[in-house]
Amino acid sequence: MAGVGITAEGFGLEGPRGWAFRGIDLDAEPGSVIAVEGPSGSGRTCLLLALTGRMKATEGTATVGGARLPKQLAAVRRVSALANVAGVTDLDPALTVGEHLWERALLQRRFGDSVRGLLRPRAERLTEARLRIGTAPAAAGLDREALPKGSRTAVRDLERPEALRLSIALALIGRPRLLGVDDTDLKLSDGERAEVWALLRSLAQAGTTVLAVCSEAPEDTVRVCTQRPRESQEEKADALAETGRA
Repeated sequence: MAGVGITAEGFGLEGPRGWAFRGIDLDAEPGSVIAVEGPSGSGRTCLLLALTGRMKATEGTATVGGARLPKQLAAVRRVSALANVAGVTDLDPALTVGEHLWERALLQRRFGDSVRGLLRPRAERLTEARLRIGTAPAAAGLDREALPKGSRTAVRDLERPEALRLSIALALIGRPRLLGVDDTDLKLSDGERAEVWALLRSLAQAGTTVLAVCSEAPEDTVRVCTQRPRESQEEKADALAETGRA
């Protein structure tokens, strides 16, 4: 399935505590790797959620595929999936890798398929679920045979890179046209970060548009930079000034 193009003009979201992000302009072709770059607290995750239809922007417009934001949130959600978003896609540390994959495949079969898909024979739907369980981890670079207990390895025993790859694999089970990944480079070594970016590029080359939050973006990505709200910067400056006077 082909990825989606994304454009945005003056895109922003204001919440009870002020602007989460504002003035975002973007023009990315289908199959691009889009890096949302900025410091923690600068609205990176909110922008990720807004461009994948999970949060409603309050200023400007964006187009994801043929769907317009902020009005057509449901249409964008149907073609997108999220990975590694705290509080949204959290892995259960007590479940195994295999249990996570099977659970997601069953949920996809039950709630993500079309009405026509739900009417297919049960054996055919089970075969499809097993196929997705087999192909999604491979696409995410998750080698289950290399894990301590294979597919029976509990999430609590995964290293950070493997947990990230599992989260991406779970998102890929739905075969999204747009994949959003949060905190792409958090707590990873330089070598691990390079491997993750190589993975994201491979997904984009296969057709999926990738939207990845990071602290520092590679040069070959479509970069979108967020900044801390002006109010926060001014408050920090005032606090430092007061500290100097004390």
